[in-house]
Amino acid sequence: MQGAAPPDPQDDLSLPGWIYRDADFLAVEREVIFRRSWQIVCHLNDIPQAGDYHSLDFLGESVVVLRGEDGQVRAFHNFCRHRAARLLDGQAGHCGRRITCPYHAWTYDSTGRLTGVPHRREFPDFRLEDYPLLPVAHEVWHGFIFIRLEDHGGPSVADMMAPYAQEIEPYRMQALQPLGRVTLRPRAVNWKNVGDNYSDSLHITVAHPGLTRLFGHGYGLEAQEWVDKMWGHLIDPLSKNRSERFYQTYLPPVPHLPAARQRLWTYFKLWPNQAFDLYPDQIDFMQWIPVSPTDCVIREIAYVHADDRREMRAVRYANWRINRQVSLEDKQLIERVQQGMGSRAYSTGPLGRNEVSLRSFARRIRSLIPESRLAQAPPPGWSGRRTGGLG
Repeated sequence: MQGAAPPDPQDDLSLPGWIYRDADFLAVEREVIFRRSWQIVCHLNDIPQAGDYHSLDFLGESVVVLRGEDGQVRAFHNFCRHRAARLLDGQAGHCGRRITCPYHAWTYDSTGRLTGVPHRREFPDFRLEDYPLLPVAHEVWHGFIFIRLEDHGGPSVADMMAPYAQEIEPYRMQALQPLGRVTLRPRAVNWKNVGDNYSDSLHITVAHPGLTRLFGHGYGLEAQEWVDKMWGHLIDPLSKNRSERFYQTYLPPVPHLPAARQRLWTYFKLWPNQAFDLYPDQIDFMQWIPVSPTDCVIREIAYVHADDRREMRAVRYANWRINRQVSLEDKQLIERVQQGMGSRAYSTGPLGRNEVSLRSFARRIRSLIPESRLAQAPPPGWSGRRTGGLG
């Protein structure tokens, strides 16, 4: 009988600093991580009517999710099959019953079928059915629409989130409505720094005094195969901060939530670069998208259930004020880390036994990209050899 695999000596170490600033490493990440991973676009209730759409610009690709005349949601590459002109503009909009290319007026219906081509006689042996919009794999999970550029057969979003299916069910996420619009916040850091910080529990009592006033020292953390979970219960002693004290005092009961979740904040980080913040009063998604080896953009929006109570509207505003401050604190932290990652003198750091999320993330990166086990970067251009010329 074969024994268990020996422990990995790198399991107690963080990922090396060079992969947080290296262009070749990002080129490989684009191919083996991001093109194969699920990315959130919007919620079904962001596109309630036929012709409504949301777009996602991601790693040089533009994808649009569209509500069809038949009520079905589909995802397509957002370019014309003729000369690749972009079809639909903006993060969101309404295209009516037809999509017409602004370049040569090729026309598609809401199922992606090509229905009209001007100057048709100039295209001999041409068949409309050969040139539909190119579909993109998509999945709807609890009302949220995800896309995946390469449908490689990996786990579904539902499978990835399965360990927490019972916890999530009471939130009735399918009925959520958008609160405002998607915001894009640039950050001068590598995308991994945002995710590392999101699922790091050790810095909460050091760098987030507001969260500590709300949760005390009861912040929890655990890691599953594809998702991390963090949580904190609101404590009874009232904060001296006005917004925090208001939230603690006036947060109203939420009828659809069980008692144990009435004053619980829960955070889920889904591989590789997105998260859901579940509050009693609202639910946010947050997504950190790489732009360059040392830049990314955070994409986020809040969703709520219909609730006309004055106290609910007020605590949602208090929630925004609390978490705006947390976001500013995190911005400073991750920028400090990115600055340190720029030093050639830094290689790796030790990971504590309770840093389970960082360990899990590092383990997967090392599995997918073995070069991440190296203390220093390979010679420039290695990504082209690694991916057969890509990058």
